[in-house]
Amino acid sequence: MTAELTARSTVPTSDPTTATTAEPTRVASSRHYLMCRPTHFDVTYAINPWMHPDVPVDHDLVMTQWENLRRTYTALGHRVEVIEGAPGLPDMVFAANGATVVDDVALAVRFHYPQRAGEARHYADWLRRSGYRVVEAMAVNEGEGDFLAIGDRVLAATGFRSDPASHAELAAALGREVVSLELVDPRFYHIDTALTVLDDATIAYFPAAFSPASRARLAALYPGAIEVDEADACVLGLNAVSDGRHVVVAAQATRFAAQLHAAGFTPVPVDLSELLKGGGGIKCCTLELRHAPTATSPGA
Repeated sequence: MTAELTARSTVPTSDPTTATTAEPTRVASSRHYLMCRPTHFDVTYAINPWMHPDVPVDHDLVMTQWENLRRTYTALGHRVEVIEGAPGLPDMVFAANGATVVDDVALAVRFHYPQRAGEARHYADWLRRSGYRVVEAMAVNEGEGDFLAIGDRVLAATGFRSDPASHAELAAALGREVVSLELVDPRFYHIDTALTVLDDATIAYFPAAFSPASRARLAALYPGAIEVDEADACVLGLNAVSDGRHVVVAAQATRFAAQLHAAGFTPVPVDLSELLKGGGGIKCCTLELRHAPTATSPGA
């Protein structure tokens, strides 16, 4: 698997879009993820523009693609936990929507649509059993779908799913600065479909998914951001997962992969095209479990 991963991670340096000089050295860090096995995944209703219940889902292919994503993470040295899905909750595979976890504190979720409401309890129960302090949500929020931690702050979206009041709840629960942003394109109904955190200081995003005021705020905070074009955004290329160096990205987002390579990151293409039928991708399937810093002695 490791050899295969290395081969698939290479973007040809002869591509002019990858030309670069003196790019910073990117450093990977080991991550801890929670994923949900897609045993019950299907498209039986439509709550986003990607979902069409009349288009059949290849369930064997879904399982194969999901398992390849899980193996990709473990091949990169990351720890992956798996929660089992529940009958009647076909979108539970999108684990990123299950909570927001920072420093072993988890803000639970409250879904916008009743079709997904039952997922919240399963994720909150799993997190409690696993030793996390779970803070119940009062306002609607959809976890890491709309909350993306970067450094000491969290980028938080509203516009389609999460209520603006959830941003204050998040700040209180996690003790971090929360930057509120507004999404305006229904195809990008969660922030994790329109923006990727690449490391503690770097993002990639599709500007047109955000309101003018939010675009200006992102430009001020992250002047070196990678701006991704509509074609790659529309294959959910920005629904990616980075460990600071390796970026697990939709295989179809080829120009974005070249941009990542040019910026010193290592793109790792993975095909989740069958799960795109539900409006989700790589990040949607991946909830990061961020742990509190470990105390060390002065001489350590």
